[in-house]
Amino acid sequence: MSWQVGSLVASVENGTIQLPDLQRPFVWPATKVRDLFDSMYRGYPVGELMFWDVAATGETRSISGNDHVGASHQIVDGQQRLTSLYAAITGQKVRDENYRPKEITISFNPFTEKFEVRTPAFSKSTDWVEDISRCFTSPLAAHRAFVRRYIASGKELTEEMDDRLADVFVRLHGLQNYLFDVVHIQKEVDKRTVADIFVRINSEGVSLKAYDYILTWLSVFWPDGREEIEAFARNSRLSPAHASEVTGERVRWTAKNPYLDVETGHVIRTLVAIGQNRAKLADAYNALQAKDRVTGMVDSDRQERELNLLRIALPTVLNPLHWQEFIHSIQTAGFRSRKGITSTTNIVAAYVFFLLGRTRYGVELQVLRTLTGRWLFMSQLTARYTGSGESQLQKDLDRFAELASHDSTGFIRIANEVITNELTPDFWAYRVPDALVTSSMALSPAYQCYLAALNVLGADMFMLRMPVRDWMDPSLPSVKGVEGHHLFPRKYQENVLGITDLKRINQAANFAPTDWDTNILISDRTPSEYWPQLVADRGRDAEWLAKQQYWHAMPKNWDTLDYDEFLHQRRRLIATVTHDAFARLSEGRGPDIELRDTPDSIDAPDEPTLAEMLERALLSVGDNLDPVDPEWEVDATISDDGTLIIDGVHVFDSLDEAAHHLGVSNMTGLEFWAVETDEGLVPLVDITRGAVATV
Repeated sequence: MSWQVGSLVASVENGTIQLPDLQRPFVWPATKVRDLFDSMYRGYPVGELMFWDVAATGETRSISGNDHVGASHQIVDGQQRLTSLYAAITGQKVRDENYRPKEITISFNPFTEKFEVRTPAFSKSTDWVEDISRCFTSPLAAHRAFVRRYIASGKELTEEMDDRLADVFVRLHGLQNYLFDVVHIQKEVDKRTVADIFVRINSEGVSLKAYDYILTWLSVFWPDGREEIEAFARNSRLSPAHASEVTGERVRWTAKNPYLDVETGHVIRTLVAIGQNRAKLADAYNALQAKDRVTGMVDSDRQERELNLLRIALPTVLNPLHWQEFIHSIQTAGFRSRKGITSTTNIVAAYVFFLLGRTRYGVELQVLRTLTGRWLFMSQLTARYTGSGESQLQKDLDRFAELASHDSTGFIRIANEVITNELTPDFWAYRVPDALVTSSMALSPAYQCYLAALNVLGADMFMLRMPVRDWMDPSLPSVKGVEGHHLFPRKYQENVLGITDLKRINQAANFAPTDWDTNILISDRTPSEYWPQLVADRGRDAEWLAKQQYWHAMPKNWDTLDYDEFLHQRRRLIATVTHDAFARLSEGRGPDIELRDTPDSIDAPDEPTLAEMLERALLSVGDNLDPVDPEWEVDATISDDGTLIIDGVHVFDSLDEAAHHLGVSNMTGLEFWAVETDEGLVPLVDITRGAVATV
């Protein structure tokens, strides 16, 4: 059966076609939307859609948000194409990966009949229609508006050219008559078959993750549970007030926190660990399918049992009190924001650990907070869940599964045994110093644990009577100094020591957290020049000065040491400080600060998107972007489409998506990327603040 584009868009608008939550949260790059319209314009095939012809039951949501008309068609395949058509033709916004409103705007050149993603250049050019959505209401009005603007710019338009333009605008408007082939699944088909169809279709040519299959299954067999998972993840980015505004419903609590934007995959991983005691999502999905491997027959009873395990576990996983107490556990370990957590898997695994201790084994809350903090600290420092994370988490689940229910003593014993076996004396003496041989401070588990250790110890910033914990406070804006400042200044190393390799200059052991004013005082002078001055001006309190040298791992007579020897000694001292802080945690003494909930009255201001930075001329087409960390070697360029292309292959509309593609989860795209200039790399975060500071 064929449907006209106009009918598809109208049916989405009035709610006749609705979107069941079968698809993973994914939005096409704008370039794919452009290519879709270009193919339609040239009469090329663009694939087929698939509808399930069942009436809406309150378990679906319409793309347009219009839920007043009963839906008779639910999309099984082609959601991205249909959403793209609807958004580009009507001018409606979609939501990006952070659930922020996002425009899909396609420009069109009626002279060359070429489509492009809208950029500032196309919006300014009188040769282009900035937004094709204006052409679908009335081709005549759109044609007239284009001609008036074109002539007003001083360009000549002949009668022949005008006649041809009129034909082109009619042809563009005629895209509403383009026919899509639509496969209809009759309403008599059972849910299990529909789920299988969706999985098989979307596993061809699209790399689905394991949790996508589970979400698909839940969408068909337990849609209310899927909706709860989606809402929990979405709202973790929003305050209750903002979530209420977005959803149009009263939201009293959200999982908003300074450590993690929760994704549906995070919830699914926790859910199957708590409910099915499984870490490998593929195994969890196979258990839900309950198919006999030989006959292919489905064991309905087993299928229901497996699904019921998730139904029972979900209230535990989404319990606001459990989540908030877990966040307090992270605070106990000294971590203050997502910048300190180098892998989101560490947080997910630690939450599983917390829930097991709290609900299955009945560990007293105050004890569990400290134990969870230590488990997270150990996991990060040892990269426990990096690499074969699922296998390691399964081993941990199996360890605890041997205990009887409510055996809190056994749970504590096993946890302490694992931590002790991982963090051996040799680990502290050799592995930690070796892990600090890096310039990737933001992504270094050892360095971020050291910063957390400073918070646990109640340390002040380098030669400044200001607690490190305040510098790390995620609720306070940071104008300068995300990771601290050089102890051996860059210019001194380049001009005096002859060191030009940024990886050597920016070694983690060459940094200390201080303020920008102190960094100006240090300037490009040798340590033997500025250190005595700092001591004279700020270090008259001998006890405080001794603490300073301990907290910041300053070797004896460090200001006169050779640079490489300084780094060698300081790495060992950083390991010692980190070890001491962990020992303090083991004694049940965390940071000397009041545990508090994440403020829910305000949201952090949205960082400018890539499109907005291009619009404001902060970036330009053709700019080359590099990670702020010199150890990363990535070829990234802003294309003519206003997208970021990595290694000439991967296309992204957002800086965040591009950073996530590289496995970065503890920094925003704005913090991760820098632009190449004649003066060197300039962090994008500095550009947005009006600063020009080269890395």
